[in-house]
Amino acid sequence: MNSAPTGSLLAIDAGQSSVKVRHLVDGNAADWTAPGIRTDRPLLPQLAEVLAEATRRGCTATAVGIGASGLADESQETSWLLRVAAQLGARSLSIAHDSITAFLGALGDERGAAVAVGTGVVTLAVGRTDVIRVDGWGHLLGDAGSGFWIGRAALDAVLRAHDGRGPATALAEAVYAEFPVLEDAYLQLQADPERVQRIAAYARPVAEAAARGDAVAIRISREAAGELAHSVVSGLARVGEVAPDGRATDDAGVRVCAVGGVLRSPVLAEAFTEAVRARVPAAQVRIGTADPLDGAALLPFVGASSPLRRRVVRIEDAP
Repeated sequence: MNSAPTGSLLAIDAGQSSVKVRHLVDGNAADWTAPGIRTDRPLLPQLAEVLAEATRRGCTATAVGIGASGLADESQETSWLLRVAAQLGARSLSIAHDSITAFLGALGDERGAAVAVGTGVVTLAVGRTDVIRVDGWGHLLGDAGSGFWIGRAALDAVLRAHDGRGPATALAEAVYAEFPVLEDAYLQLQADPERVQRIAAYARPVAEAAARGDAVAIRISREAAGELAHSVVSGLARVGEVAPDGRATDDAGVRVCAVGGVLRSPVLAEAFTEAVRARVPAAQVRIGTADPLDGAALLPFVGASSPLRRRVVRIEDAP
């Protein structure tokens, strides 16, 4: 890590479920949240509005760190964001995909793999020289094991039971509470611009039903855990931290951290740990011990020697 810039810092974790903001001044933090970003709309204007809100709140910041869902790896005309951030007094703005900030918040600037599971999901694996992102392709093309993936599986299971194509499940109670006329569910969801978050919200009833022993909810949870573990191990293999036979290439083992609201499900969290260790016995797995905002706050300090540095777009004003 580089030495920290002097002055205060604004950290932003811009996810699909919510945007979380932390203003740090002399070690004191003030946090607030805003509605999640829309990945079907231009990203940078949404981030600019978050910066403008911080200005309206009277915040000042010498540096800004932003982790954002839906950000491409390449710089996409982000320099103008620094001009917006200059209203806060910022001289430096560092922005990266939220997989980078999730990793920093979970494991710091070290090697291993971190998977962040919310409405969407993304895994980042870091080796000695390589950095690999796995999934994070959005609900239409990927996000396997995410809150949306689980919620859609829940709705699918209830509809299958309704049709006689699948077994009965306790998940029906939550679905019928929102859609008393089940045949209207698909019409309402298709017409709702917030349908991604609305479907992802069913991850909670799945966790609750799985804890009560519902067979369908347990199956969904275990399948989601398997998808997440598969992404983690695939990433570790690609950066050289795991050999093809599952052996860790470092005698100290390999570190894995999984964070996000989906991991609050004991059934899913246990299944994830089991699935990772079944393929990589030396894996040191931690669940839910990180905050992506911590990672966003570390973005301005990622140094040139870190393999993560090339994944961080940093724009600095001339002194």
